[in-house]
Amino acid sequence: MHVRIRGAIGVAAVAVSLVAAGLVLAQPGVSHAGHSYVYSAEQARAMVEQQAVPGSEFRANCGSSHRRQDDPIVFQNQPGVSHMHEFFGNRTTNAQSTLTSLRAGTTNCNPVADRSAYWVPTLYKNGQAVAPDSVTIYYQGIHDRQKAVAYPQGLRYVVGNSKAASPDQNPAARWSCTTQSPSSRDFLNCPPGTKVETYLDFPTCWNGRDLDSANHRDHMAFAVGLVCPASHPVVVPRLEFLITYPVNGTGLSLGGTLNGVNVTSAPGYTFHGDFMNAWDPAELQRRVANCINAGYICGTDGNP
Repeated sequence: MHVRIRGAIGVAAVAVSLVAAGLVLAQPGVSHAGHSYVYSAEQARAMVEQQAVPGSEFRANCGSSHRRQDDPIVFQNQPGVSHMHEFFGNRTTNAQSTLTSLRAGTTNCNPVADRSAYWVPTLYKNGQAVAPDSVTIYYQGIHDRQKAVAYPQGLRYVVGNSKAASPDQNPAARWSCTTQSPSSRDFLNCPPGTKVETYLDFPTCWNGRDLDSANHRDHMAFAVGLVCPASHPVVVPRLEFLITYPVNGTGLSLGGTLNGVNVTSAPGYTFHGDFMNAWDPAELQRRVANCINAGYICGTDGNP
C-alpha cells in the first residue's frame, strides 16, 4: 500500500481556473485522431476531487517494457505515426495490438496474470529519454466498492489532454517530487535527493456497452460527487498510475505533437495515459471480489 499523502490541486482553485479559461462545455469532437480532449467543468471537478480519495485496492508492479512511436488505440495499425510513448507491462504492445495479441504476449508485470498494455508519453531530461525507476498500477475501489465489477476483456480508454495549451486545460496531469506532498499540473523543480513522480487517475464509470468510443473517452465517465451518472451506471475500479523517474531539477519535457509534428519538447501539463485490458479474466475477477468489493488493501498477489 502507498501511504504517503498524494498531492491534490484544490477543487476551488480548479473551478475558478476552468471558468477563467472558458472551459465550461465538453468538446467530444476535438481531434478524434489524437489525445486532445477538453473535459467539462463538472467532469474536471470530479477528476480533481477524486485524486486523493483512498479506497480498497490491489496492484501490479510493472517496468518500462519498450519505447516506440506507436499508439494502438489512437493510431491503430499505423506504426510510427504517434509521438514517442513509454510502454509498460505487455512486451508485445505495438500499433497492431489487439486483445488476442496481448493475451498471447508476455508481460513484465507482477502478477503475470496482468498482460494489459499501459503507456504514457516518454519523459525527457535535457533532450534525453528517461526510463522510469518504477511503475505501480493501482486498481482501487473509491466509491460504491461493493458494486464494482471487473473490466470486460478488451476495454480500452484514454485519460488526459495531450494538446493542452495551459495547465488549466488538463486536470488529469499531476506531477510531484518524492518525499514531498505538493503537486502541480506542470513539472516541478524537484530538489537534489528527490525524484520526479507522476500520478494519473482514470474514470470509474462505464456505460456498460462499449469497449471503446470514437474519442476513446465517451464510453467512460468520472463519478460526480462519487456517484456514477445514469449514462454510465456500471462501477469499475479506479485505475491509477504511479510512475517514478530517476531525475530531478529542470530540463524536463514530454513526447508530444506541435502543429502536426512529433516533438520531444511538450510541457508537463500535456501528460496523458492509455490502457488496454488484457488481464486473465478469472484472476481479475478474483482480485475485484477479494480486494475491491471486500474492502481490503491487497498486494500483487491479490490477497489482503
